[in-house]
Amino acid sequence: MYDLIKDAVHDDDAAIEISKMDKDVTSVVDAISELSLEETMKLGMQFKRFPLGCDLTEVVAGTCASDLELMDLLGNCRLADTIGAPIHICAYAFSDIAEKFGMRGVEVMKKVHEIVDVPLDLDHFGENGAMRLPKNISGCGGECYNKGPAFTECPRGRIHERLIDKELSEKDDKEEWIKLSSSVAVNVTSEQTGDGHAAPLREAEDIANLAKKYGRGLESIMFVGDGYDEVITGFEKSIEIGADVIVVEGGPFNRCENTTESFAKTIAAARILSPGKVVATNGAYEHEVRAGLRSGLNMVITGFPKNHHGYMCGYEPGTARRGKFGLPRIMQIINEEFPNRGLPAQKHDLLAIATAVKIAGPEYIYPGKIGAYHIGDAHWATLVHSRMYQNIELKHTLNEIVSLAEGSTISLHGGRFISWVIANELDKYVDEIIISDVDEWVLKNSVDNLQNVLNSTIIAEKDDKAAADNADFSIASSTMIPIKENILKKVPNALTIV
Repeated sequence: MYDLIKDAVHDDDAAIEISKMDKDVTSVVDAISELSLEETMKLGMQFKRFPLGCDLTEVVAGTCASDLELMDLLGNCRLADTIGAPIHICAYAFSDIAEKFGMRGVEVMKKVHEIVDVPLDLDHFGENGAMRLPKNISGCGGECYNKGPAFTECPRGRIHERLIDKELSEKDDKEEWIKLSSSVAVNVTSEQTGDGHAAPLREAEDIANLAKKYGRGLESIMFVGDGYDEVITGFEKSIEIGADVIVVEGGPFNRCENTTESFAKTIAAARILSPGKVVATNGAYEHEVRAGLRSGLNMVITGFPKNHHGYMCGYEPGTARRGKFGLPRIMQIINEEFPNRGLPAQKHDLLAIATAVKIAGPEYIYPGKIGAYHIGDAHWATLVHSRMYQNIELKHTLNEIVSLAEGSTISLHGGRFISWVIANELDKYVDEIIISDVDEWVLKNSVDNLQNVLNSTIIAEKDDKAAADNADFSIASSTMIPIKENILKKVPNALTIV
Protein backbone atom coordinates (compact mmCIF):
# COMPACT_ATOMS: atom_id res chain seq x y z
CA MET A 1 0.00 0.00 0.00
CA TYR A 2 2.88 2.38 0.74
CA ASP A 3 4.19 2.26 -2.82
CA LEU A 4 0.71 2.81 -4.24
CA ILE A 5 -0.02 5.76 -1.92
CA LYS A 6 3.43 7.23 -2.59
CA ASP A 7 2.70 7.00 -6.32
CA ALA A 8 -0.80 8.49 -5.86
CA VAL A 9 0.73 11.76 -4.63
CA HIS A 10 1.65 12.53 -8.26
CA ASP A 11 0.09 9.76 -10.35
CA ASP A 12 -3.60 9.99 -11.26
CA ASP A 13 -3.84 6.33 -12.22
CA ALA A 14 -2.55 5.22 -8.82
CA ALA A 15 -5.10 7.45 -7.09
CA ILE A 16 -7.90 6.00 -9.21
CA GLU A 17 -6.75 2.47 -8.38
CA ILE A 18 -6.78 3.22 -4.65
CA SER A 19 -10.24 4.78 -4.88
CA LYS A 20 -11.67 1.59 -6.37
CA MET A 21 -10.07 -0.95 -4.02
CA ASP A 22 -11.01 -2.19 -0.56
CA LYS A 23 -8.88 -0.32 1.97
CA ASP A 24 -7.35 -1.61 5.19
CA VAL A 25 -7.23 1.17 7.78
CA THR A 26 -3.88 0.26 9.28
CA SER A 27 -2.20 -0.04 5.89
CA VAL A 28 -3.44 3.41 4.84
CA VAL A 29 -2.40 5.07 8.12
CA ASP A 30 0.99 3.32 8.00
CA ALA A 31 1.64 4.41 4.44
CA ILE A 32 0.71 8.04 5.05
CA SER A 33 2.84 8.14 8.19
CA GLU A 34 5.88 7.67 5.93
CA LEU A 35 5.07 10.70 3.76
CA SER A 36 6.45 14.18 4.22
CA LEU A 37 4.04 16.99 5.10
CA GLU A 38 4.21 18.31 1.53
CA GLU A 39 3.46 14.86 0.10
CA THR A 40 0.62 14.41 2.59
CA MET A 41 -1.03 17.64 1.49
CA LYS A 42 -0.71 16.78 -2.19
CA LEU A 43 -2.20 13.33 -1.54
CA GLY A 44 -5.16 14.74 0.38
CA MET A 45 -5.95 17.23 -2.37
CA GLN A 46 -5.62 14.50 -4.98
CA PHE A 47 -8.43 12.62 -3.23
CA LYS A 48 -10.58 15.75 -2.98
CA ARG A 49 -11.04 15.72 -6.76
CA PHE A 50 -14.11 14.48 -8.60
CA PRO A 51 -14.98 11.60 -8.55
CA LEU A 52 -12.47 10.39 -5.93
CA GLY A 53 -13.90 12.55 -3.19
CA CYS A 54 -16.20 15.43 -2.37
CA ASP A 55 -14.66 18.64 -3.73
CA LEU A 56 -16.77 21.13 -1.76
CA THR A 57 -15.21 23.42 0.84
CA GLU A 58 -17.87 24.61 3.23
CA VAL A 59 -18.68 25.87 6.70
CA VAL A 60 -21.31 24.37 8.98
CA ALA A 61 -22.61 26.78 11.62
CA GLY A 62 -23.38 26.05 15.24
CA THR A 63 -26.09 28.63 15.91
CA CYS A 64 -27.06 27.75 19.49
CA ALA A 65 -25.88 28.03 23.08
CA SER A 66 -27.74 27.20 26.27
CA ASP A 67 -27.93 30.83 27.45
CA LEU A 68 -29.30 32.33 24.23
CA GLU A 69 -32.79 33.77 23.93
CA LEU A 70 -35.06 31.86 21.57
CA MET A 71 -35.29 34.92 19.29
CA ASP A 72 -31.49 35.07 19.02
CA LEU A 73 -31.25 31.38 18.20
CA LEU A 74 -33.85 31.71 15.46
CA GLY A 75 -32.12 34.81 14.10
CA ASN A 76 -28.78 32.99 14.03
CA CYS A 77 -30.41 30.17 12.10
CA ARG A 78 -31.91 32.57 9.56
CA LEU A 79 -28.49 34.18 9.04
CA ALA A 80 -26.79 30.80 8.55
CA ASP A 81 -29.52 29.85 6.09
CA THR A 82 -29.11 33.09 4.14
CA ILE A 83 -25.41 32.43 3.52
CA GLY A 84 -26.05 28.75 2.81
CA ALA A 85 -24.32 27.25 5.85
CA PRO A 86 -25.85 23.97 7.04
CA ILE A 87 -26.80 24.24 10.71
CA HIS A 88 -25.14 22.14 13.41
CA ILE A 89 -27.72 21.41 16.10
CA CYS A 90 -26.40 21.03 19.67
CA ALA A 91 -29.38 19.16 21.07
CA TYR A 92 -28.59 19.99 24.71
CA ALA A 93 -28.63 23.74 23.92
CA PHE A 94 -31.91 23.52 22.03
CA SER A 95 -33.40 21.74 25.05
CA ASP A 96 -31.95 24.23 27.54
CA ILE A 97 -33.42 27.14 25.57
CA ALA A 98 -36.74 25.30 25.30
CA GLU A 99 -36.86 24.74 29.06
CA LYS A 100 -36.60 28.51 29.72
CA PHE A 101 -39.64 29.08 27.53
CA GLY A 102 -41.75 26.21 28.85
CA MET A 103 -41.25 24.12 25.72
CA ARG A 104 -39.83 20.71 24.87
CA GLY A 105 -36.53 20.61 23.03
CA VAL A 106 -38.03 19.08 19.92
CA GLU A 107 -40.43 22.03 19.65
CA VAL A 108 -37.46 24.36 19.19
CA MET A 109 -36.07 21.92 16.63
CA LYS A 110 -39.40 22.13 14.76
CA LYS A 111 -39.31 25.94 14.81
CA VAL A 112 -35.85 25.94 13.22
CA HIS A 113 -36.89 23.31 10.68
CA GLU A 114 -39.82 25.50 9.62
CA ILE A 115 -37.75 28.63 8.87
CA VAL A 116 -34.61 27.36 7.10
CA ASP A 117 -33.90 25.51 3.87
CA VAL A 118 -30.36 24.28 4.61
CA PRO A 119 -29.67 20.80 6.03
CA LEU A 120 -29.82 20.32 9.82
CA ASP A 121 -27.02 18.31 11.44
CA LEU A 122 -27.97 16.87 14.85
CA ASP A 123 -25.29 16.39 17.55
CA HIS A 124 -25.07 15.73 21.30
CA PHE A 125 -27.77 13.12 20.95
CA GLY A 126 -27.76 9.85 22.86
CA GLU A 127 -29.73 6.80 23.91
CA ASN A 128 -32.33 8.99 25.67
CA GLY A 129 -32.56 11.55 22.89
CA ALA A 130 -31.22 15.06 23.45
CA MET A 131 -28.34 14.95 25.92
CA ARG A 132 -28.72 17.25 28.94
CA LEU A 133 -25.64 18.62 30.65
CA PRO A 134 -25.04 20.55 33.90
CA LYS A 135 -24.35 24.30 33.62
CA ASN A 136 -20.64 23.90 34.31
CA ILE A 137 -20.43 21.99 31.03
CA SER A 138 -23.10 23.70 28.90
CA GLY A 139 -21.63 27.08 29.85
CA CYS A 140 -17.99 25.96 29.76
CA GLY A 141 -15.53 28.72 28.94
CA GLY A 142 -13.37 26.44 26.82
CA GLU A 143 -10.39 25.96 29.12
CA CYS A 144 -9.03 22.99 27.20
CA TYR A 145 -8.81 24.87 23.90
CA ASN A 146 -7.64 28.07 25.58
CA LYS A 147 -4.81 26.43 27.54
CA GLY A 148 -3.61 24.40 24.61
CA PRO A 149 -2.49 20.83 24.00
CA ALA A 150 -2.37 18.26 25.08
CA PHE A 151 -5.09 16.87 27.33
CA THR A 152 -6.70 13.49 27.58
CA GLU A 153 -9.63 14.99 29.48
CA CYS A 154 -10.96 18.33 30.71
CA PRO A 155 -8.30 20.39 32.56
CA ARG A 156 -10.77 20.67 35.46
CA GLY A 157 -10.89 16.89 35.73
CA ARG A 158 -14.58 16.57 34.88
CA ILE A 159 -16.13 13.44 33.49
CA HIS A 160 -18.89 13.33 30.89
CA GLU A 161 -21.68 14.43 33.24
CA ARG A 162 -25.32 14.04 32.21
CA LEU A 163 -28.67 15.08 33.68
CA ILE A 164 -30.35 11.75 33.05
CA ASP A 165 -33.72 12.63 34.66
CA LYS A 166 -34.14 15.54 32.25
CA GLU A 167 -33.17 13.34 29.33
CA LEU A 168 -35.68 10.67 30.29
CA SER A 169 -38.51 13.21 30.61
CA GLU A 170 -38.31 13.87 26.85
CA LYS A 171 -37.18 10.46 25.64
CA ASP A 172 -40.47 9.96 23.78
CA ASP A 173 -39.34 12.68 21.32
CA LYS A 174 -36.17 10.80 20.38
CA GLU A 175 -37.19 9.63 16.91
CA GLU A 176 -38.88 12.94 16.05
CA TRP A 177 -35.53 14.74 16.42
CA ILE A 178 -33.99 12.33 13.91
CA LYS A 179 -36.86 12.77 11.45
CA LEU A 180 -36.35 16.56 11.47
CA SER A 181 -32.60 16.20 10.82
CA SER A 182 -30.67 15.74 7.60
CA SER A 183 -27.73 14.07 9.31
CA VAL A 184 -26.75 12.90 12.78
CA ALA A 185 -23.35 13.03 14.46
CA VAL A 186 -22.11 10.41 16.90
CA ASN A 187 -18.86 10.24 18.85
CA VAL A 188 -16.43 7.30 18.92
CA THR A 189 -13.71 8.97 20.98
CA SER A 190 -14.65 6.91 24.03
CA GLU A 191 -13.01 4.02 22.16
CA GLN A 192 -9.87 6.11 21.55
CA THR A 193 -9.16 6.56 25.31
CA GLY A 194 -11.51 9.55 25.40
CA ASP A 195 -14.06 8.07 27.81
CA GLY A 196 -13.97 11.30 29.83
CA HIS A 197 -14.82 13.28 26.72
CA ALA A 198 -17.73 11.39 25.18
CA ALA A 199 -20.58 9.01 25.81
CA PRO A 200 -19.91 5.26 25.58
CA LEU A 201 -19.90 3.56 22.18
CA ARG A 202 -23.25 1.85 22.84
CA GLU A 203 -24.94 5.25 22.53
CA ALA A 204 -23.19 5.98 19.26
CA GLU A 205 -24.28 2.59 17.95
CA ASP A 206 -27.87 3.17 19.07
CA ILE A 207 -28.11 6.54 17.33
CA ALA A 208 -26.26 5.24 14.25
CA ASN A 209 -28.90 2.52 13.88
CA LEU A 210 -31.69 5.09 14.23
CA ALA A 211 -30.09 7.37 11.64
CA LYS A 212 -29.85 4.48 9.20
CA LYS A 213 -33.48 3.49 9.94
CA TYR A 214 -34.63 6.91 8.70
CA GLY A 215 -32.08 7.21 5.90
CA ARG A 216 -30.21 10.10 7.49
CA GLY A 217 -26.53 10.76 6.93
CA LEU A 218 -24.23 9.61 9.73
CA GLU A 219 -21.17 11.55 10.91
CA SER A 220 -18.59 9.97 13.18
CA ILE A 221 -16.49 12.23 15.43
CA MET A 222 -12.99 10.98 16.28
CA PHE A 223 -9.83 12.70 17.51
CA VAL A 224 -6.20 12.71 16.42
CA GLY A 225 -4.98 11.60 19.85
CA ASP A 226 -1.58 9.91 19.67
CA GLY A 227 -1.62 10.11 15.88
CA TYR A 228 -1.35 6.38 15.29
CA ASP A 229 -3.08 3.70 17.41
CA GLU A 230 -5.91 6.04 18.37
CA VAL A 231 -6.32 7.26 14.79
CA ILE A 232 -6.59 3.66 13.58
CA THR A 233 -9.17 2.89 16.28
CA GLY A 234 -11.17 6.00 15.37
CA PHE A 235 -11.34 5.08 11.70
CA GLU A 236 -12.15 1.44 12.40
CA LYS A 237 -14.98 2.26 14.82
CA SER A 238 -16.36 4.91 12.46
CA ILE A 239 -16.49 2.46 9.59
CA GLU A 240 -17.94 -0.30 11.80
CA ILE A 241 -20.93 1.86 12.81
CA GLY A 242 -21.60 2.80 9.18
CA ALA A 243 -20.43 6.43 9.17
CA ASP A 244 -20.75 8.37 5.93
CA VAL A 245 -18.73 11.41 7.05
CA ILE A 246 -15.53 11.40 9.11
CA VAL A 247 -15.15 14.33 11.55
CA VAL A 248 -11.63 14.82 12.95
CA GLU A 249 -11.11 16.71 16.21
CA GLY A 250 -7.71 18.25 16.86
CA GLY A 251 -6.88 21.06 19.29
CA PRO A 252 -6.15 19.68 22.77
CA PHE A 253 -7.16 16.25 21.48
CA ASN A 254 -4.11 16.20 19.22
CA ARG A 255 -1.35 14.97 21.52
CA CYS A 256 1.35 14.54 18.88
CA GLU A 257 4.73 16.24 18.97
CA ASN A 258 4.13 17.85 15.57
CA THR A 259 0.45 18.76 15.72
CA THR A 260 0.37 20.34 12.25
CA GLU A 261 1.76 17.27 10.51
CA SER A 262 -0.33 14.79 12.51
CA PHE A 263 -3.55 16.67 11.79
CA ALA A 264 -2.74 16.86 8.08
CA LYS A 265 -1.97 13.14 7.97
CA THR A 266 -5.22 12.24 9.73
CA ILE A 267 -7.20 14.39 7.27
CA ALA A 268 -5.39 12.82 4.28
CA ALA A 269 -6.10 9.33 5.62
CA ALA A 270 -9.75 10.28 6.14
CA ARG A 271 -9.88 11.47 2.51
CA ILE A 272 -9.09 7.92 1.40
CA LEU A 273 -11.11 6.08 4.07
CA SER A 274 -14.30 8.16 4.45
CA PRO A 275 -17.15 6.03 3.03
CA GLY A 276 -19.18 9.07 1.96
CA LYS A 277 -16.12 10.98 0.66
CA VAL A 278 -16.69 13.90 3.07
CA VAL A 279 -14.12 14.92 5.70
CA ALA A 280 -14.83 17.53 8.38
CA THR A 281 -13.38 19.00 11.54
CA ASN A 282 -15.36 20.13 14.58
CA GLY A 283 -12.39 21.37 16.59
CA ALA A 284 -8.93 22.44 15.40
CA TYR A 285 -6.48 25.24 16.10
CA GLU A 286 -5.77 27.72 13.32
CA HIS A 287 -2.55 25.98 12.26
CA GLU A 288 -4.44 22.68 12.08
CA VAL A 289 -7.33 24.16 10.10
CA ARG A 290 -4.92 25.60 7.54
CA ALA A 291 -2.98 22.33 7.22
CA GLY A 292 -6.26 20.42 7.04
CA LEU A 293 -7.60 22.62 4.24
CA ARG A 294 -4.39 22.05 2.30
CA SER A 295 -4.79 18.30 2.88
CA GLY A 296 -8.30 17.97 1.48
CA LEU A 297 -10.61 19.02 4.31
CA ASN A 298 -14.19 19.61 3.07
CA MET A 299 -16.00 21.04 6.01
CA VAL A 300 -15.22 23.18 9.06
CA ILE A 301 -17.85 23.18 11.80
CA THR A 302 -17.76 26.63 13.38
CA GLY A 303 -20.16 28.76 15.34
CA PHE A 304 -21.88 31.92 16.46
CA PRO A 305 -20.89 33.67 19.73
CA LYS A 306 -21.31 31.49 22.84
CA ASN A 307 -21.60 28.30 20.76
CA HIS A 308 -18.65 26.04 21.60
CA HIS A 309 -17.79 25.61 17.92
CA GLY A 310 -17.28 29.39 17.83
CA TYR A 311 -13.90 29.00 19.53
CA MET A 312 -13.04 25.41 18.73
CA CYS A 313 -11.89 26.02 15.14
CA GLY A 314 -9.51 28.67 13.86
CA TYR A 315 -8.12 30.09 17.12
CA GLU A 316 -4.77 29.36 18.76
CA PRO A 317 -4.18 28.52 22.46
CA GLY A 318 -4.54 31.62 24.58
CA THR A 319 -7.20 33.08 22.30
CA ALA A 320 -9.72 30.22 22.06
CA ARG A 321 -12.48 30.80 24.57
CA ARG A 322 -16.25 30.91 24.83
CA GLY A 323 -17.91 33.94 23.29
CA LYS A 324 -15.89 33.97 20.08
CA PHE A 325 -17.66 34.34 16.73
CA GLY A 326 -15.83 31.68 14.78
CA LEU A 327 -17.84 31.76 11.56
CA PRO A 328 -16.37 34.92 9.95
CA ARG A 329 -12.87 33.93 11.05
CA ILE A 330 -13.15 30.52 9.39
CA MET A 331 -14.54 32.13 6.23
CA GLN A 332 -11.50 34.42 6.14
CA ILE A 333 -9.07 31.52 6.72
CA ILE A 334 -10.65 29.56 3.87
CA ASN A 335 -10.31 32.54 1.55
CA GLU A 336 -6.69 33.06 2.54
CA GLU A 337 -5.95 29.42 1.76
CA PHE A 338 -7.98 29.37 -1.48
CA PRO A 339 -8.09 32.96 -2.77
CA ASN A 340 -10.47 34.02 -5.54
CA ARG A 341 -12.42 30.75 -5.48
CA GLY A 342 -15.77 32.05 -4.19
CA LEU A 343 -15.50 29.85 -1.10
CA PRO A 344 -16.93 28.57 1.15
CA ALA A 345 -19.84 27.00 -0.72
CA GLN A 346 -22.87 29.25 -0.69
CA LYS A 347 -26.61 28.77 -0.89
CA HIS A 348 -26.72 28.83 -4.70
CA ASP A 349 -24.13 26.02 -4.73
CA LEU A 350 -26.26 23.91 -2.40
CA LEU A 351 -29.34 24.62 -4.51
CA ALA A 352 -27.56 23.43 -7.64
CA ILE A 353 -26.51 20.19 -5.95
CA ALA A 354 -29.96 19.68 -4.43
CA THR A 355 -31.50 20.13 -7.90
CA ALA A 356 -29.16 17.50 -9.33
CA VAL A 357 -30.14 15.19 -6.47
CA LYS A 358 -33.85 15.74 -7.13
CA ILE A 359 -33.47 15.07 -10.85
CA ALA A 360 -31.53 11.87 -10.20
CA GLY A 361 -33.85 10.72 -7.43
CA PRO A 362 -32.89 9.21 -4.06
CA GLU A 363 -32.66 5.70 -5.54
CA TYR A 364 -29.72 6.71 -7.74
CA ILE A 365 -27.56 8.78 -5.39
CA TYR A 366 -25.05 7.86 -2.68
CA PRO A 367 -24.76 5.14 -1.53
CA GLY A 368 -25.93 4.10 -5.02
CA LYS A 369 -23.31 3.60 -7.70
CA ILE A 370 -22.85 3.67 -11.44
CA GLY A 371 -19.79 1.67 -12.32
CA ALA A 372 -17.00 2.02 -9.77
CA TYR A 373 -18.22 5.22 -8.14
CA HIS A 374 -21.00 6.47 -5.91
CA ILE A 375 -23.31 9.01 -7.49
CA GLY A 376 -22.39 12.07 -5.49
CA ASP A 377 -21.32 11.82 -1.88
CA ALA A 378 -22.77 12.02 1.61
CA HIS A 379 -23.86 15.61 0.94
CA TRP A 380 -26.18 14.38 -1.76
CA ALA A 381 -27.93 11.99 0.61
CA THR A 382 -28.33 14.56 3.39
CA LEU A 383 -29.78 17.15 1.03
CA VAL A 384 -32.74 14.84 0.37
CA HIS A 385 -33.87 15.53 3.93
CA SER A 386 -33.81 19.32 3.72
CA ARG A 387 -36.54 21.84 2.99
CA MET A 388 -34.35 23.10 0.16
CA TYR A 389 -34.76 19.79 -1.64
CA GLN A 390 -38.44 19.47 -0.82
CA ASN A 391 -39.24 22.94 -2.20
CA ILE A 392 -37.42 22.57 -5.54
CA GLU A 393 -39.75 22.50 -8.55
CA LEU A 394 -38.01 20.80 -11.45
CA LYS A 395 -38.07 22.12 -14.98
CA HIS A 396 -37.93 18.50 -16.22
CA THR A 397 -37.95 15.18 -14.42
CA LEU A 398 -35.38 12.57 -15.37
CA ASN A 399 -37.99 10.66 -17.38
CA GLU A 400 -38.96 13.84 -19.24
CA ILE A 401 -35.33 14.62 -20.09
CA VAL A 402 -34.91 11.15 -21.58
CA SER A 403 -38.21 11.27 -23.47
CA LEU A 404 -37.36 14.67 -25.00
CA ALA A 405 -34.06 13.40 -26.39
CA GLU A 406 -34.28 12.48 -30.09
CA GLY A 407 -31.95 10.47 -32.31
CA SER A 408 -29.34 7.78 -31.84
CA THR A 409 -26.43 10.06 -30.82
CA ILE A 410 -26.89 12.36 -27.82
CA SER A 411 -24.35 14.87 -26.50
CA LEU A 412 -24.28 15.61 -22.78
CA HIS A 413 -22.58 18.89 -21.98
CA GLY A 414 -21.14 18.71 -18.48
CA GLY A 415 -19.47 15.51 -17.34
CA ARG A 416 -20.27 15.29 -13.67
CA PHE A 417 -22.60 12.98 -11.77
CA ILE A 418 -25.92 14.14 -13.20
CA SER A 419 -24.66 13.37 -16.72
CA TRP A 420 -23.85 9.83 -15.55
CA VAL A 421 -27.45 9.37 -14.41
CA ILE A 422 -28.86 10.77 -17.67
CA ALA A 423 -26.46 8.60 -19.70
CA ASN A 424 -27.50 5.53 -17.76
CA GLU A 425 -31.18 6.21 -18.54
CA LEU A 426 -30.48 7.01 -22.22
CA ASP A 427 -28.43 3.86 -22.69
CA LYS A 428 -31.33 1.62 -23.68
CA TYR A 429 -32.50 4.04 -26.38
CA VAL A 430 -29.36 5.32 -28.15
CA ASP A 431 -26.22 4.06 -29.86
CA GLU A 432 -23.77 6.79 -28.92
CA ILE A 433 -23.39 9.23 -26.04
CA ILE A 434 -20.91 12.08 -26.36
CA ILE A 435 -19.68 13.52 -23.07
CA SER A 436 -18.36 17.07 -23.30
CA ASP A 437 -16.45 18.84 -20.53
CA VAL A 438 -13.68 21.43 -20.53
CA ASP A 439 -11.98 19.69 -17.59
CA GLU A 440 -9.90 16.84 -19.02
CA TRP A 441 -9.81 15.00 -15.66
CA VAL A 442 -13.61 15.07 -15.37
CA LEU A 443 -13.98 14.03 -18.99
CA LYS A 444 -11.57 11.10 -18.77
CA ASN A 445 -13.05 9.68 -15.56
CA SER A 446 -16.63 10.06 -16.76
CA VAL A 447 -16.03 8.40 -20.12
CA ASP A 448 -13.92 5.58 -18.68
CA ASN A 449 -16.44 4.81 -15.94
CA LEU A 450 -19.51 4.95 -18.21
CA GLN A 451 -17.92 2.89 -20.98
CA ASN A 452 -17.29 0.11 -18.47
CA VAL A 453 -20.98 -0.26 -17.62
CA LEU A 454 -23.08 1.01 -20.54
CA ASN A 455 -23.84 -0.62 -23.88
CA SER A 456 -23.72 2.62 -25.86
CA THR A 457 -20.44 3.87 -27.27
CA ILE A 458 -19.22 6.66 -25.00
CA ILE A 459 -17.25 9.39 -26.78
CA ALA A 460 -15.11 12.09 -25.17
CA GLU A 461 -15.18 15.60 -26.62
CA LYS A 462 -13.66 18.61 -24.91
CA ASP A 463 -15.33 21.16 -27.21
CA ASP A 464 -19.06 21.75 -26.69
CA LYS A 465 -19.70 22.93 -30.25
CA ALA A 466 -17.91 19.94 -31.79
CA ALA A 467 -19.89 17.59 -29.54
CA ALA A 468 -23.19 19.17 -30.57
CA ASP A 469 -22.25 19.16 -34.27
CA ASN A 470 -21.80 15.38 -34.09
CA ALA A 471 -24.99 14.68 -32.16
CA ASP A 472 -28.67 14.44 -33.04
CA PHE A 473 -29.67 16.08 -29.78
CA SER A 474 -27.84 17.99 -27.05
CA ILE A 475 -28.50 18.29 -23.32
CA ALA A 476 -26.84 20.86 -21.04
CA SER A 477 -26.39 18.43 -18.18
CA SER A 478 -25.43 20.88 -15.44
CA THR A 479 -27.53 22.38 -12.68
CA MET A 480 -24.99 25.17 -12.09
CA ILE A 481 -26.54 28.27 -13.70
CA PRO A 482 -23.28 29.92 -14.85
CA ILE A 483 -22.12 26.66 -16.45
CA LYS A 484 -25.47 26.22 -18.17
CA GLU A 485 -25.26 29.76 -19.55
CA ASN A 486 -21.74 29.15 -20.89
CA ILE A 487 -22.91 25.97 -22.62
CA LEU A 488 -25.84 27.79 -24.24
CA LYS A 489 -23.50 30.38 -25.74
CA LYS A 490 -21.90 27.57 -27.75
CA VAL A 491 -24.89 25.24 -28.09
CA PRO A 492 -27.97 27.51 -28.11
CA ASN A 493 -30.39 24.71 -28.94
CA ALA A 494 -29.34 22.41 -26.08
CA LEU A 495 -32.07 21.16 -23.75
CA THR A 496 -31.53 22.71 -20.33
CA ILE A 497 -32.41 20.87 -17.15
CA VAL A 498 -32.65 24.01 -14.98
